[in-house]
Amino acid sequence: MYEPSRNLFSFHIAGFQHHDGALALGELKAGDTLELVPERDNPYDAEAIAVKFHGTMLGYIPADSVGPLSTLFFYGHGAAFECRVLQVAPERSPWHQIRAAVFVRDAR
Repeated sequence: MYEPSRNLFSFHIAGFQHHDGALALGELKAGDTLELVPERDNPYDAEAIAVKFHGTMLGYIPADSVGPLSTLFFYGHGAAFECRVLQVAPERSPWHQIRAAVFVRDAR
């Protein structure tokens, strides 16, 4: 039986080195849930979606991936998605320390 993947896309957190990611790096582990917070008033990108861990700003979903998801959040469908950590690699450059993915929540 065919069963589509719940994983919509994966990404490295954009701007991780410019926010408080280093403060949370020691706590993060694969499988942790991350918060997705649309920032309609972001002066650089009205489609921006911030990525947070227990309220700590980690960075953003990359601009080249966020468009369709931002539209769905705008129309009230944000609860259908979840974001989780896939990989933590503190030895890598700040641009590649955290890999995360956006999944469609199971409606069951």
